[in-house]
Amino acid sequence: MSSSADLLITGARVRTLDPDRPTASAVAVRGGTIVGVGDADDLRALRGPGTERIDLGGAATLTPGLTDAHSHPVWGLEMATGTDLTAVRDLDQLRAALAAAPRTEGWVIGWGLDHNAFGDRPVGHALIEDVLGGAPAFLRLYDGHSALASSAALERAGVTGPRTFAQRAEVVCDPDGRPTGHLVEHAAMDLLTPFLPRPSLAERRAGLVELLSAMAATGLTGAHVMDLGDGSVPAFLAAVEEDADLPVRLRLAPWCMPGVDKEGLEELVRLQREAGRLWRVGGVKFFMDGTVEGGTAWLEEADCHGQGTEAFWPDPAAYTEAVTHLHRAGVRTATHAIGDAAVRHVLDTVEGLGDSGRLCHRVEHIESIPHAVAERFVRLGVIASMQPTHTAYTRADHTDAWSRRLGDERAARAWRCRDLRDAGAYLALGSDWPIAHYDVRQVLATARLRRLPGAYGTEPVAPEQALTGLMALEGCTSHAAVAAGEQTVAGRIAPGFRADLTAFGVDPVESPADELGDAPVRLTVTGGRVVHRG
Repeated sequence: MSSSADLLITGARVRTLDPDRPTASAVAVRGGTIVGVGDADDLRALRGPGTERIDLGGAATLTPGLTDAHSHPVWGLEMATGTDLTAVRDLDQLRAALAAAPRTEGWVIGWGLDHNAFGDRPVGHALIEDVLGGAPAFLRLYDGHSALASSAALERAGVTGPRTFAQRAEVVCDPDGRPTGHLVEHAAMDLLTPFLPRPSLAERRAGLVELLSAMAATGLTGAHVMDLGDGSVPAFLAAVEEDADLPVRLRLAPWCMPGVDKEGLEELVRLQREAGRLWRVGGVKFFMDGTVEGGTAWLEEADCHGQGTEAFWPDPAAYTEAVTHLHRAGVRTATHAIGDAAVRHVLDTVEGLGDSGRLCHRVEHIESIPHAVAERFVRLGVIASMQPTHTAYTRADHTDAWSRRLGDERAARAWRCRDLRDAGAYLALGSDWPIAHYDVRQVLATARLRRLPGAYGTEPVAPEQALTGLMALEGCTSHAAVAAGEQTVAGRIAPGFRADLTAFGVDPVESPADELGDAPVRLTVTGGRVVHRG
């Protein structure tokens, strides 16, 4: 076996995030693993006739490969279909977009619709029926937890009144018991799923490779995928890998929903063995609540509409039992918990596991919590996973739907990233695509700005919660590795670690955050393979 490197990168400012050697100028890779870190002279012996050498000319900063710690690239391909409504700001714009929207097998499909577009009006199909021309319509709201269905769509699915679900979900109805079209949470939205147009397998395969390639072009080398789709995803990913390697490394966490029995939990344990070359199942995803805007976030005190006092699991103790069962089987968990009561219950559950629960479990989103909760994350060894770009759906003056639901006091606690880091917690950062854009440069920049990069004149949301450049980078590298339990093989540039690398045309730590949002990505390397050159 040759001892020479497959790939030698020189002429870079290397931020290794390795405390034993924080900086370098050259990195050598063999067999998908880093085998040398130093300068060009240090690694001269690793250069052979088959070595690919990339000289960055001193004009790039090389970091550990960036990871999106919360994303939905497979399921999101189906969520983000039809007309893109992310730019819609009010009801007139929505109506115009729907009137002009193409029909897919007779349907109007849309995604990314902001709750704020409805102003003070309740979400309902009466606001859009006259522009649809009788076509069935299904519009996903941006939070991914709710949708608006037209009367024709509800009729096709046989939804004529309220329904009862095993989880917290609702077919919203008017006082006469007629559905308004507002479907809250997954079980309610799934009533329409069998009737919606769906891309072919070939379209899905091509779409995934195209999406992951676009993600890699922003500097991403990995993603923690918070779903397993409809259960066919392992076979789907295996089929994709028959043709080519994935541009981005995927770690998937199947959902565990209320009503699961012991057999269901054992199936989740079995799924942990599923893996390919650059994907694997690793962990399980829970929901402890829904969303603030939908009235399903679990809060210690009701929101301004009198909602939010119930958990997604009707029996929260059953959630605790399920997490405990999986923990004893060695399975890591990630729990969606937005409201303060939801976060508290997850922390209580992990505390009940004792010391063995440290650094094995994580909480997703954490949108509004009291100050004292940050210390509990540290004491219990629970990883915080947050999405800085979600702040784009809120406003500093609290006039947005999220803030008005919570009221000023709780809205002032928005996304306490800095409090968690200052307390000593591990903080993994992600996008939650397609809820927000997958561009990891925007994640890094927004973590520092508390607003989207380039949005000059926009007031930052809770600017005291801004991260430093180094903290933001760690959130997508070393802290993301801890969140996946991969800190011994990922998140640093050091011998023996994965050869997942990102090279920026600017220094992501020291450059102005507004410049980072669209900074050139010179190189993305996943598993030792160059997947993007810029």
